[in-house]
Amino acid sequence: MVSLFKRKKQNDSGSSVRVLFTSDLHASHTVFKKFINAGKIYKVNGLIIGGDIAGKSLVPIIDLGNNKYNVQDKIISSNELNGLIEKFKSEGTYYAILSKSDYEEALQNKKLQDELFKNAIISTIREWMRIAEERLKDYKIPIFINLGNDDPEYLFDTLKESEIFRVGEGEIFDFNGYEIVSYGYVNPTPWNTFREKREEEIYKDLSKIVSRISNYSRAIYNFHAPPYNTNLDNAPLLDENLKPVVRGGEIVYTHVGSKSVRKIIEETNPLLGLHGHIHESRGFDKINSTLVINPGSEYSSGLLHAALIVLEGESVKAHQFILG
Repeated sequence: MVSLFKRKKQNDSGSSVRVLFTSDLHASHTVFKKFINAGKIYKVNGLIIGGDIAGKSLVPIIDLGNNKYNVQDKIISSNELNGLIEKFKSEGTYYAILSKSDYEEALQNKKLQDELFKNAIISTIREWMRIAEERLKDYKIPIFINLGNDDPEYLFDTLKESEIFRVGEGEIFDFNGYEIVSYGYVNPTPWNTFREKREEEIYKDLSKIVSRISNYSRAIYNFHAPPYNTNLDNAPLLDENLKPVVRGGEIVYTHVGSKSVRKIIEETNPLLGLHGHIHESRGFDKINSTLVINPGSEYSSGLLHAALIVLEGESVKAHQFILG
């Protein structure tokens, strides 16, 4: 595989184009920094993030005074707190430092809890922006990014504050002669997340979006939901209590991807499909002539899952999964 990355063949728009793709970072500071650094190491022309950038949980930290804090019923010192905060940031857990009275008020006030969550999400994204702009300022590597199903809509406004991020649901971006388009809604899940739609709605949206693409053989679909019935959409089958079904001592898996995403790929045959959403289903597949990829995710362990893709003309010359 490594030898493929040394090819010097020219395409009709110049030399090969290198892309690094990841998805489902879920607020892991460590994974985001690794992704940015990997972009420099692999000398890519562009970075793509497929959505689900927001975290899922927030831990209140109660300031007891005298450099003592209560974290999940454990009393720790300020020195211990610094290490714990770094751990939270690595695994994608938000935190809020509150006085005892503010904490007690938040317990009874759902609106205040939502506000604390919102502030933590926005603060983290703005920190990521500063990191990306600082580390990539001499490289001029664009970051194409979109929201996934677990991301609240207000994050679009936050992401657009950055000069380095290219964000827009359904907007078509020119990238070294290729067209990148993103879409973050997914087919219904058992968890009723922020951005879900029925299959017929997804198909209607996608049909309208991709109709504006000028050349499908140079199109890159950054769609958060993986196409149905592929190597990218295997997830545990759940029972009525949302617990994995186990038969013969083994977890039963089923396909949970989007039939609409698959249909639109079958109809238009883009060059490349980049997907996420199903963390445990890292893999690649082919739908007609289209290569589709899901790098998987282990964000809570601070591990970067990514895919390095080399494009030449109207073909994918190489692709390689990266884990680190």
